[in-house]
Amino acid sequence: MKFLRPTEARGSAHSVRRLVSFAAIAATFALVATGCAAETPGDSGGGGDAADDSLSIAFLPKQLNNPYTDVVLSGGEMGTEEIGGTYEVVGPLEASASSQVSFINTLTQQGADVIVIAANDPDAVGPALQEARDGGAKIVAFDSDTNPDYRDVFISQVVSKDVALIQVEQIAEQIGGSGEIAILSATANATNQNEWISFIEEELASNPEYADIDLVAKVYGDDDDAKSFQEAQGLVSAYPNLKGIISPTTVGIAATARYLSTSEYKGQIALVGLGLPNEMREFVKDGTVQEFALWDPAQLGYVAAYAGQALADGTITGAVGDTFEAGDLGEKEVGEGGIVIVGPPTEFNADNIDDYDF
Repeated sequence: MKFLRPTEARGSAHSVRRLVSFAAIAATFALVATGCAAETPGDSGGGGDAADDSLSIAFLPKQLNNPYTDVVLSGGEMGTEEIGGTYEVVGPLEASASSQVSFINTLTQQGADVIVIAANDPDAVGPALQEARDGGAKIVAFDSDTNPDYRDVFISQVVSKDVALIQVEQIAEQIGGSGEIAILSATANATNQNEWISFIEEELASNPEYADIDLVAKVYGDDDDAKSFQEAQGLVSAYPNLKGIISPTTVGIAATARYLSTSEYKGQIALVGLGLPNEMREFVKDGTVQEFALWDPAQLGYVAAYAGQALADGTITGAVGDTFEAGDLGEKEVGEGGIVIVGPPTEFNADNIDDYDF
């Protein structure tokens, strides 16, 4: 099964069908990834206890049983299998700041060769990651970065500012360029969320085109469906003149869309953000949501696995300019700050959402 390279993604309808085929298979593999997951840090999987000498790659997402995470992990599993490594998933059920520390400690004790982590807090995981590195593990951050001092490379979905700009452009267009908006994010300490929000605020403050848009609130649903739903209700109640919500989290945007779809505000309050096509399809088709954005999440996990291999075998050290082969996605380069960019975001709307299955 071949990935669609970012340049091909902007090509023909045939290319789009190839992406759909991959995403469908990735989604089914996600069930396997979830099945491998460990809720308690004492449980052990493949890791360093593998009977052979294969590279042990352990994925530690922000939380388990998250639909977006499941797709990301499916790519990690595919990449690890292609490498010939041993694949393992561990992680918490709630995305709190310190919830990942005990899992890192266990992986260090097990002798994991590579730990791939999406950090809930960039600094809370630091001492545990440093201990893992001292023990010989390579650290790949993905999706949500750690403090750079505690990892070797960071695999980023896209250029962070591009993610922010797309969301600002979408909300501005949908509210007619003026009015009150709010942000419903994931956790207050999530590195990726906060970086996107920072760029959103910067763009709203500096671009004259958005001078009449007023960001009135930022709230956090903690990537929990029920809490995100409640936070959406709270925003609408607290700000009767609210015209739009930006939710740069797949859990948050889906929960907000579900609330708006059955409320009097359907079609009145615009909703944009980052969502999974399969979760957002019904809300696009019923008119609750006009447009949202994302990337191919499975590619993130896939590149992270190959980066782990390249670090472990010495192909790269994480220095700027280092390059490595990422299977069907081709050569990837380490940029400033040890960041590897996977590919551009895609905007989803009624015209193209049925072309995607993930």
